[in-house]
Amino acid sequence: MRLTEVDYEELSSFDLHFKRSFKTVAGLDEAGRGPLAGPVVAAAVVIDKPIVGIYDSKALTERRREELYEEIVGSASVGIGLSTPEEIDLLNILNATKLAMNRALKALQYRPSFVLVDGKHLTLDIRGECIVGGDRLSMSIAAASIVAKVYRDGLMRDLAVLYPEYGYDHHKGYGTKKHLDAISLHGPSTWHRLTYRPIREMANPEIISGWLKHNLIAENRLFRAGLTGRHRSE
Repeated sequence: MRLTEVDYEELSSFDLHFKRSFKTVAGLDEAGRGPLAGPVVAAAVVIDKPIVGIYDSKALTERRREELYEEIVGSASVGIGLSTPEEIDLLNILNATKLAMNRALKALQYRPSFVLVDGKHLTLDIRGECIVGGDRLSMSIAAASIVAKVYRDGLMRDLAVLYPEYGYDHHKGYGTKKHLDAISLHGPSTWHRLTYRPIREMANPEIISGWLKHNLIAENRLFRAGLTGRHRSE
């Protein structure tokens, strides 16, 4: 998607409105709330000067996202936080997302005065404002969306090396037909989100017993997913 100079000025001016009242403003966004597998990743970004090309990560090509990622981490203050599939199962996806976002804020080089968050109804450790569609309005939120997406995609490619049977490098953990077919064939792994219905329904007793036998999963996680009675008794 091509943006004009006016578009970039609007993205910058949106943030500038808040910077007039607060010394340091961070943009905050996440990637990976919807997938069936892998972590949810949040990124916090404080931009000192505008970066040409930044926009909602979903509107950019993979190559352009990766180019902008390098530019952002090289010129802005960036913090990254994540919540694991286990934390997602134990806390639910909303609370796990908030946890990842607070971790991203803590990972920044310095604490921002105010936070602009993409989305709604999120209360974090630092004062801020939720902006619906913020990744298309705010340059700092758009930058955070790029960082979170590229970082998470990299994690899923790494996970694909360990679990090639699931094809994580192609679908990044989302519930595509190819992914669901692979889960049906091989069963889920502990990197899947057990509280998500498709995974919960495909977690058979043999797999669960194997996880417990090798201490790969905690009983309280199985309890939260409603799977405590499904494994075979010894």
